Amino acid sequence: MSAPAPRLPVSPEIVPPAYDREASHPGPMVCERDVYVAMRDGVRICVDVHRPDTDEPLPALLAFAIYNKEIQGPDATAALPPQPAWSPLWTGPQEAGDTRFFVSRGYVHVIGMPRGVGKSEGGGSREFDSYDLIEWIAAQPWCDGNVGMVGISGFGAEQVHVARQNPPHLKAIFPFDPRGAYGTLGGFREEYPGGVVHLFRYLVGHFGVFHQDRGAPGELPPQKEARWREAMEDPDYRIYPHLHNVISMKGQHLPAYFEVLIDPFDQPGLVQRSEDEFAQIRIPAYTGSGWYAYTYKTHLQGAQTYWRHLDVPKKLLFAGPAHLERPFHGFHGEILRWYDHWLKGIDTQVMDEPPVRYWVMGANEWRTGQDWPLPDTRWTKLYLNSWERLRAEPFTPDSADDLIPPDSFVQMPLTHTRGIARLRFLSEPLPADLLVAGPSVLKLWAAIDQEDTNWIVVLKDVGPDPSVRTAREGEWELPADLPERELTRGWLKASNRALDEERSLPWKPFHKLTREAARPVVPGEVTEYTIEILATANQFKAGHRICLEITSMDRPTGVAGATNVEYVPYHVCSSRTTLHHVHHDTAHPSHLLLPVIPT
Repeated sequence: MSAPAPRLPVSPEIVPPAYDREASHPGPMVCERDVYVAMRDGVRICVDVHRPDTDEPLPALLAFAIYNKEIQGPDATAALPPQPAWSPLWTGPQEAGDTRFFVSRGYVHVIGMPRGVGKSEGGGSREFDSYDLIEWIAAQPWCDGNVGMVGISGFGAEQVHVARQNPPHLKAIFPFDPRGAYGTLGGFREEYPGGVVHLFRYLVGHFGVFHQDRGAPGELPPQKEARWREAMEDPDYRIYPHLHNVISMKGQHLPAYFEVLIDPFDQPGLVQRSEDEFAQIRIPAYTGSGWYAYTYKTHLQGAQTYWRHLDVPKKLLFAGPAHLERPFHGFHGEILRWYDHWLKGIDTQVMDEPPVRYWVMGANEWRTGQDWPLPDTRWTKLYLNSWERLRAEPFTPDSADDLIPPDSFVQMPLTHTRGIARLRFLSEPLPADLLVAGPSVLKLWAAIDQEDTNWIVVLKDVGPDPSVRTAREGEWELPADLPERELTRGWLKASNRALDEERSLPWKPFHKLTREAARPVVPGEVTEYTIEILATANQFKAGHRICLEITSMDRPTGVAGATNVEYVPYHVCSSRTTLHHVHHDTAHPSHLLLPVIPT
């Protein structure tokens, strides 16, 4: 009997079944650069057109976003071959896709920027730029009238933005890492979960090529002027000089991020308007993100929201824990399979398989499902307990469990310390492998001695751990050198704890996040919080522990507002020393709700 074939490593960037076909146009490309296209109001936007050297009309794939087209396309890839996330030259905004791949397989690749960005002209509203450009593409002699869209992140956000308008010649979209769904091209809610402001837009804003006026700051409209003055005096902002610098310029520097800083709330009515727009979309969509995206949140959250609300032919993909290579060229076989089906009419069987595919960390393999969260999810509670234990057993009423005192930690601000105080709750070593896949929730009862704090919770895989804990010398503590891997996080600004009960689900707390709903905490009062922990998929191996950490601060990973790892922004944390009491007893059954999947 022959031995089984060895199991070789599987790539989280190659989606099974691997799809490709022989290049139909392997010859040289025709590259038309800096083509100006007039919009309906006469403003011209600038695009590059890359196409096969043929008179045959072909489908076109549009990559359109606020990022400079000069760092996209075949010239960029020739100078900088795709870099892994740990490369010092990995550059996030290089997201328009592999031009050579698409063109050689019989597609026209168009890359452009909206008005007010780079070489495009300015003035007027950009609302219909992508719509008008799609219709212009469809009318060109090199296009057969079928248009799709490619590119991730900002390029993905533009796809669902224009899909709300349903251009006649847009036949399908592939909005991977699409940014948040609530609001135009992103929005506050899903970029800042729990209303905790972070530095991602500050960091990525330095890649922007927006046309800007950096004249002296002027007077703002009365309401905005009042909010600007409030932000200028906010002690939490004042300890971050680079943020105070942005605020002081009153929108003349990083204007979009300035708006977040002076008004860090969801806008009233925006959620309902967005949900009404979701219902208007009639274009097939293949969305998704990767487990890396919990660090800057918006893409992972937006993909799940679109999946839940879109009533169109759709697919969902969650890739692995490392950011995709830049210039972006990952899972192009899957993109090709999607567009060969919708734009070329080839039977690729892309719609014949389960609609959800996700990468499982720990097992390091792809799995499929029929919906997300997975229909066979067993929502499982693990209770926070004394001595920082995480236990499956619930508290027993009318017992000693009624009297368990809280655990506590004190966090000093970054002006005083680099140390991050935390509570760390761990399960016993698992008796068997355990698959967790989906979003989690921390139901927390806690008291603080200030009017506000940031709750930051971290889910980790710790182990393997062969140790036992006894009263014997050397067995009192867990080994200090246990391997551990962070899986995901959740955030909630305590004053934003109010829930939208109609939209909340057991596995998806939906906070109002409006200025009107914000309420300061009563110092010393035990308060209930429901904290969303962003989705992940991990197979905890037998002998490993599930770990939950609770803290209130993170710190810069670099200096002067820079970061030295991928896109891992830090958050605006309190300038006040704060005492936190985490309660766990019969009356306050703080617990972690996990999406456990039967194997």
